[in-house]
Amino acid sequence: MRKQLGQLRKQVLKVRTSVLTMFVFFCGLPGAWSSTSAPLEVKVVVVTMFEHGELSGDRPGEFQFWVERFPLEDELSFPLGQHPLRWQDAGVLGLCTGGGISNATASVMALGMDPRFDLSRAYWLIAGIAGGDPEDVTIGSGVWARYVIDGDLAFEIDAREIPKDWPYGLIPLGATKPARPDDAVIEGWTVDTVSFALSSKLAVHAARISQAVELPDFPASRAFTAQFDGFQGAKGQPAVVLGETLSASTYWHGRYLTQWANDWVKVHSSSDMNFMTSNMEDSGTLTALHRLAREGRVDPDRVMVLRTVSNFTQPPAGTSAAWSATADYPDDGLPALESAYRMGSAVAKTIVRDWSVYRDGLPDANRVTND
Repeated sequence: MRKQLGQLRKQVLKVRTSVLTMFVFFCGLPGAWSSTSAPLEVKVVVVTMFEHGELSGDRPGEFQFWVERFPLEDELSFPLGQHPLRWQDAGVLGLCTGGGISNATASVMALGMDPRFDLSRAYWLIAGIAGGDPEDVTIGSGVWARYVIDGDLAFEIDAREIPKDWPYGLIPLGATKPARPDDAVIEGWTVDTVSFALSSKLAVHAARISQAVELPDFPASRAFTAQFDGFQGAKGQPAVVLGETLSASTYWHGRYLTQWANDWVKVHSSSDMNFMTSNMEDSGTLTALHRLAREGRVDPDRVMVLRTVSNFTQPPAGTSAAWSATADYPDDGLPALESAYRMGSAVAKTIVRDWSVYRDGLPDANRVTND
């Protein structure tokens, strides 16, 4: 009995400590928010992934242009995240998750559970830079995704030990050979976070708005793409397109892995989908959002993923994958950073401006206007 009472006291103490911690956390937040305050209605959540240093005034990462230009003027404490939140009174909330799937999952889940915000009608705009398949896109292109596919949930064999009849060393969990899109049956098993279908209607809608954006010219980047002979996408002009994104915390690279990415995306979506960009966070972000949707905290049909091309996923002919993976791209990623902000902000501003329509759903196509 004495032992049981001691265990009960410990449990009560843990509960009291947890309650006190949450009280101190939320009551100590800026903006005079308290548990009796009405939550802020959020119209758009802008999700970026990394910064090089400060959130303004230095070398820009994905968040800085939003902070400085949109602008997201107000800083809100966010102890459970990687960076403070930023807020604009028009109803736009900015988040920088930190790089990698684990950071993205944790940061988005923490935001989704934050009682300061009503996110139930918010549109989520994930806007970041990416590797691009040179068969499809070039530096500065913007790709709106219809699917987010996870590339980490797989078995892998070292390249030096791949069987001769395998095209690459990655296979589905529990399988005995690589999966190809034309396979009648896919061996192995998977989990519920390997494939996320986004609203194709919303992706098309966002692409239509962002097509009107004027992008700056970066001659050095255009010159860099000249070496990609035979790659139609890389040799073309930056464009706004629809295409799928593959998420993996490992920065992979090369011709064979790009072939795997194209196959993997089709295997885990459908044969008419097309891998175009590689990222390091989006399956984590979508995992958190779908968990939050179970409690009605977010609407997964209001999630957009925009990835803009900063580099390529494979080398040009005559160069090695080792060189290409670590090559210094000109313009320090600015074409992709500019595209991500300009295309993304055009969509965010449209939603805020026409919130009376977007609050209840997408407008008819003939009602879409641009600034």
